[in-house]
Parts: sequence; C-alpha cells; structure tokens
Amino acid sequence: MTLDPRRVALLVAANTALAPFAIDAYLPAMSRLAASVEASIHHTELSISVFLFGFALGQLVFGPLSDRLGRKPVLIGGLVVFMLASLMITTVGSLPELLVWRFVQALGGGACVVNSAAIVRDCFSGRQAASVMSTMAMIMMLAPLVAPVVGSGLLYLADWWLIFVFLALYAAFLIWLLSTQLPETRDPNLPAASPRQVLANYASVLSHRQGMGYICAVAASFAGLFAFVTFSPFLYLDYFGLSPAMYPLVFGVNVVVIALSNWVNIRLLRGKRTPQQNMYLGLGIQLGAATALVAVTVLGLDSLYTLVPLIMIYAGMVGLITPNAMSSLLDHFGHISATATAVMGGIKFGSAGLAGVMVSAFEIENLWPMVLTMLGVSIFGNVALRWLVGRRAHA
Repeated sequence: MTLDPRRVALLVAANTALAPFAIDAYLPAMSRLAASVEASIHHTELSISVFLFGFALGQLVFGPLSDRLGRKPVLIGGLVVFMLASLMITTVGSLPELLVWRFVQALGGGACVVNSAAIVRDCFSGRQAASVMSTMAMIMMLAPLVAPVVGSGLLYLADWWLIFVFLALYAAFLIWLLSTQLPETRDPNLPAASPRQVLANYASVLSHRQGMGYICAVAASFAGLFAFVTFSPFLYLDYFGLSPAMYPLVFGVNVVVIALSNWVNIRLLRGKRTPQQNMYLGLGIQLGAATALVAVTVLGLDSLYTLVPLIMIYAGMVGLITPNAMSSLLDHFGHISATATAVMGGIKFGSAGLAGVMVSAFEIENLWPMVLTMLGVSIFGNVALRWLVGRRAHA
C-alpha cells in the first residue's frame, strides 16, 4: 500500500485529537453548565469521570472488533455515535441526562481513538512508522493546549451548548474526511483472533508481573493528572475566582511542560539512561511535587503562585513516565501489541475516571480532595513499580 506518511499522520492525528477536545474544551464552561443542569460544579465535574470510564471501555471493546471488521467501519461508526451524542448533550436539562450522554459520547470516542495506532501499524513499519508516530505526537500535543482556548471563545460567543455543537461538527468533518481520504488499511488476508483468543491475550497481559508494573505506573500518573484536570474548574473558576478567559492560560502551561519533558526524555535516552530509569525519575519527582502540594495546603500557603508551579511539575512528569512505560510494556508483548496497548489505555483512563470521582463526588469546598488523591496515587505508583518490576529492570 502506497501512502504518504505525512498525510496519514495528519489524518490519524485529526482523529485522535477528538478525545482531548471532548475532555478539555468544555472545562472553562463548567460553572455555566452546572447552573444549566441545576447541579453543583463538583457533581457536574463527574461528567469528566464518566467520559473517561466510557472512553476506557470503548477502547477495550472496539479494539478487537476493528481487527475483525476492519478499521473504517468501526472508526466511522464511532464518529457517528460521538456526533449524535454531542448533539443530544446540547438538549440536557439535568445532571443524570448529561452523564448518560457523556458516557455514550465517550464510547464513540474510544472506538475512534483505538484505531489510530492500528492504522499506522497497518501502513508502515520500522523507522517510517516511528516517523509517522512522531509527527502525530507533535500535532497531538497542540490539542489539549488549544481545546480550552476554543471552549473559552465559544463560551464568549454564546453559551456552553455551542461547545458541544462544535464537537458534533468536528466529528461530522472527520466522517467526511476519513471516508474520502483514508482507505481500509487492515490486511484482509490476516486472520482475526477469535473471541476466546482475545480474552486469552488480555489475560496474558494482566497476569504478567513486570507488564502490570508498567501499567500501574502509567495508571497512577494519569490518575493524579486527572485528579487535577477534573478539579481544575472548581480550583481556578470558583476557589481562585479566575475568569473563563484566564482559565486556558493557567491550564495550558501544564501541556507546555509535558511537551518539554517529552523532549528531555528523548535527550536522556540518547545518553546512558534506560527507559526504566527515566520512569523511576518521573514517578519520584511526582511524589515530591504531591508531597509539596500537601505541605502547602497544611501550612495555608495555597495560592496561584504556589500551586500552579507544583502542578506544572507534577503534570510534566507524564512525559517521562508514559512513553517509557509503553515501550517497556511492548518489549514483552510485541506479538500482541494492540491488545497490550488496549489494556494499558483501558486501565489508565479507568483509573483517571476513578480519581475524578474521588475529587468531585463529596462536594468538599477546599483543596484536600485533589492534593490527597494526587499524593495517594503517587505513593501507589512508586510502590507498585518497585514491587512488580524491581530494580533489576534498570540494567
């Protein structure tokens, strides 16, 4: 199959950007949305956790399905579900309605995103595949940075519902783009795994000691990150009283630091450091930042000037942890890389959703839910990696 790598990277990145836009674009509008559905901002923030749970389930279910039916049917079907659910969200009048349609929207989003890496693997291999993935990653770094800015602008033009109209239109554009520009990439001559084999592959990943150590490291890192992301509308809009226009600025600096830590990770790997050493470093720094957040809260020194830098450090370490954990996991499961990727994606987004519930469900009007959750998952990630993987992995 002759395909332009840059074109494929752009198509796949445009598809993958759907998820960060669905998560981050409506964050500046959370207070307005809460008033519209007659719920507190904390309970409305649960819509982020519900989305993450649905997104995790969508990846686990539709990943193997795309191996059987092909990439395009699952991809287009997921986009249609996402588009219709986005339009239904604009009509909701209560919190339960919002949560139901966010879950449905996330199922469609999971079906879309799980196909991105599979499409790259279908079309390219070796250095060409790495080049496409690098181009895609650079484009993807912009999505969480741009999404709150777009959401804030749409909120200024109308109200929160316009953000979900935008998401529906974006999905409709992707349906047209991918239908006309992307061929079916799955090789029809390759036999698809049976349902029993799919379950056996999942079991082999879940029962692998070192593999689960890497998955726990990523899950803990994402849980801490999304404890902040879920709590951030209350933290910045209510607790510190920032305007929706300022929200994207203080939120976006975290994305810049994650991009910077990805660059640092590449530089360190070119030296004598191993992926496992960088992973331990990232988790250690996260634990230090989470401990400092708790100390600042205990001493009553919490302000934008103390919290924002510490959260930046914590969030930035995702760039040291996630790529190294993924590469270490796939060293063990290169023969079933799609399954291993789906397991890691399902567990990390499920953990992120659970962390969101922890910081939003109890309507506590202070910082303790966020900082204690971030500290707790940091301790778990460090302990799990050392217990399941051990120091021998550094060699």
